[in-house]
Amino acid sequence: MNLEKQKSAPIYEALERFRKQRVVPFDVPGHKRGRGNPELVKLLGDQCVSLDVNSMKPLDNLCHPVSVIMEAEQLAADAFGAAYAYFMVGGTTSSVQAMILTACKAGDKIILPRNVHRSVINALVLCGAEPVYVNPDVDSHIGIALGMELSQVEKTILANPDAKAVFVNNPTYYGICSDIRSIVKLAHEHNMLVLADEAHGTHLYFHEKLPVSAMEAGADMAAVSMHKSGGSLTQSSLLLLNHSMNTRYVEQIINLTQTTSASYLLLSSLDISRRNLALRGHPSFEKVANMAEYARDEINSIGGYYAYGKELVNGSSIYDYDVTKLSVYTRDIGLTGIEVYDLLRDEYDIQIEFGDIGNILAYISIGDRIQDIERLVGALEDIKRLYSHDISGLHSAEYITPIVATTPQKAFYSEKELIPIRETAGRICGEFVMCYPPGIPILAPGEMITKEIIDYTLYSKEKGCSMQGPEDGTLEKLNVLKEG
Repeated sequence: MNLEKQKSAPIYEALERFRKQRVVPFDVPGHKRGRGNPELVKLLGDQCVSLDVNSMKPLDNLCHPVSVIMEAEQLAADAFGAAYAYFMVGGTTSSVQAMILTACKAGDKIILPRNVHRSVINALVLCGAEPVYVNPDVDSHIGIALGMELSQVEKTILANPDAKAVFVNNPTYYGICSDIRSIVKLAHEHNMLVLADEAHGTHLYFHEKLPVSAMEAGADMAAVSMHKSGGSLTQSSLLLLNHSMNTRYVEQIINLTQTTSASYLLLSSLDISRRNLALRGHPSFEKVANMAEYARDEINSIGGYYAYGKELVNGSSIYDYDVTKLSVYTRDIGLTGIEVYDLLRDEYDIQIEFGDIGNILAYISIGDRIQDIERLVGALEDIKRLYSHDISGLHSAEYITPIVATTPQKAFYSEKELIPIRETAGRICGEFVMCYPPGIPILAPGEMITKEIIDYTLYSKEKGCSMQGPEDGTLEKLNVLKEG
């Protein structure tokens, strides 16, 4: 990485030059630097609204960059150790979907773990590719899905030699990493691409003590959520490529769905955040890791909770662990994760990332302070003292292995009928059912519904999880494929 060049922020600098020119706007957006919408200016501020501008020659164009955006993307590629980088303004969802649409066409196979984000299966609905799942092991205590076992990946590759790609979470939402280096080597030996979902792995590129990044491991493409741990604005993301990819084709794929009206607020935030990480990422993430380790120690000293970390590593299904993740198992105090999540928000004014059936995740990043950690630890101690109760009756797993009956695309576009959820056992699901976050589907289109899945879904709803996906928002009915 060229640190001297990394001091530049081409998009930000171009916006600063533009601001000083006092250009009269006869283009979109229609609020005309905020003059047409004073309430928006009051909410966001004059400086922000004045930079909400359209593509023009001095500011380049995201659909076909030739100047400042192209320069900013080249700096991002250098900072992340990639051959190429693309600024994405549709969230990491758009980056993930660009990877899959690049690698797969209708009827192609893609090997992937089932505990993927909904954006992955949405991409399969769009392109018609066929998922071949490497079902992850599940930790019998904390109940979460683990990484991809290399032996299972090899077995799946040998059974599906025509697959086009292998998709890897690096890391999972909970911080668990597979052996991505070995997966890349194995996949490339069988002429398959490796696509990495690094929505929760921006920081892996900036500290040698953290798990290996996808680009360093040799993956062909990676989707990186700069807005999560990288400090950019919500919805801004990077798509990274290695030299193996045909960039012109990838650009065509991106432009199938990427907006032609990219927000310069998002683009400049990517540019500034990349510069910040390149220049200060190493000490920043050292601090983040230390804060997370401190929080783990303090929470575990309370008793009842289990804030897990590197001790989980087993060299296979948990090849490595991202210590910046503060994932905490809560069921041993008699509360589900979502119940602790609600208590933290409603009684202590603490907003954590998510709570599910057994765990909570407190996202620690470059913007956190040690006093905030202390407040979280104190609140968890209080919750245990005031609200803990007998653990009987709690559901025991976060992940249920699905039975795939048909492709997501075929199921999504098939004739369906809406029937009571209790009557759906044995039928094929025609829509998504998931708790959000984390957004990993409990059911995806094309999967067989079982009594276990029904019970888990209704239990999640009863405990207060935000259930998303079904046409019937009450979750009393589900769309299933018509029989016959």
